[in-house]
Amino acid sequence: MKKITALLCLILLVSNLSAKKVKFAVDMATHSISPNGIHLISNFQSTLGLGSDWDPGTLQMLQQGSTTIYTVIVNLPAFKAYEFKFVNGNQTYEAEFVPEKSRVEDVGFGNDNRWIYLDSLANDTTYMGAIPFAGNAPVGLKLIRYKVTTSNVNPVSSQSIHVGTSYQTPNFNPATIRLHSFGNNLHEIINYVSAGTYTYNFFNGNTAITTETVQSPCANNGKRVVVLNTDSVLTTVCFSGCGSNCPAVIGINEISKNKLNLKLYPIPSNSFLNIETEIENEVEITIYNQFGQLLENKKVENGKLISINTSNFLNGNYFVRVNNLKGNSATTAIIIAH
Repeated sequence: MKKITALLCLILLVSNLSAKKVKFAVDMATHSISPNGIHLISNFQSTLGLGSDWDPGTLQMLQQGSTTIYTVIVNLPAFKAYEFKFVNGNQTYEAEFVPEKSRVEDVGFGNDNRWIYLDSLANDTTYMGAIPFAGNAPVGLKLIRYKVTTSNVNPVSSQSIHVGTSYQTPNFNPATIRLHSFGNNLHEIINYVSAGTYTYNFFNGNTAITTETVQSPCANNGKRVVVLNTDSVLTTVCFSGCGSNCPAVIGINEISKNKLNLKLYPIPSNSFLNIETEIENEVEITIYNQFGQLLENKKVENGKLISINTSNFLNGNYFVRVNNLKGNSATTAIIIAH
């Protein structure tokens, strides 16, 4: 009777504007099925009106025909991360042992739940594929887990961090794979794809103009590269960097008062940028991109009028800092659009 009531709750659940349909599936091919059935245990059972979260006996999964696949479809609020496990039976001790690469915390024995981030309200069903019980990825696919730290990014876009890849259609789409942060400026997401060699980039937002700038030796023609032969958690990298140690950032909140009567034009800039000051002696000009990377550093004997070639700069936001011999400085934001 309890299960019938639960199913009725699912059927009667009313979708709202923030809801997203999600299909969970597990492949039980390598396990004998418990006479008590297959269940999904999660931190969203109370959201579904099924009583307490992490109750192993209320959300039953249904066998698909005569296959070894069991599924359940639910409606969940989007733009949130959820945790779950599969249960071969209806007792907590019958829950699967989730491999480290698929866990919320993928190192050690911390939070050993699976997780999913719902990144859109598109009128479709989010489906990860049938994950083997106690396995990492659906049959024929490999797990790839992207991890990027944004400790050098100020600000992080309200649209969050995305990853664009060569296996997407269209390639390197900046808007469809949104990463989630569990904290500490670390953003990550799990995908399931065929083995192969792929290229990818991170975006601070969901438009092409927000792409990171990745230099050698960790990039090929500006793209990161991964050879995927097995389930893989990629090494954490700094946004626009090779390693995980991020350089200091120049951000919006650090723009100083313009004590030098700085004038910059044209704005937006295209192939050149003119900088005017009232200084007739030597000045130092530095230009940073929005991710804190130093792109230009030059000293000019007369600071009255300086022209900087910006034809090789990507479209986006930049910060120009001018220092004089007396230690005064001014930092101003500009836009470059070709």
